[in-house]
Amino acid sequence: MPIIKSAIKKVRKDKIRTARNKKRELALKALIKKARVTKSAKDIQAAFSALDKAAKVNLIHKNKASRLKSRLSKGASGQKIAKKKITKKNVQ
Repeated sequence: MPIIKSAIKKVRKDKIRTARNKKRELALKALIKKARVTKSAKDIQAAFSALDKAAKVNLIHKNKASRLKSRLSKGASGQKIAKKKITKKNVQ
């Protein structure tokens, strides 16, 4: 344990920040996982918003947020293309 008063305060603040960051990180992971599974526009939009906020508060790097958003949108667009192909085959 630290002896200096400022070091004691820093330890106290670090515990609070760690808990806050852990909570945000778990919520972010849950939203991303939900968006990957359901691939609905509403879930993807919520994940995008959470990624932007996480990058803003330096929870994750802005390039990581961009990469994850790109991968989520690729997955969503891939599903839409597959549905269109199936409907064209059914029509012909």
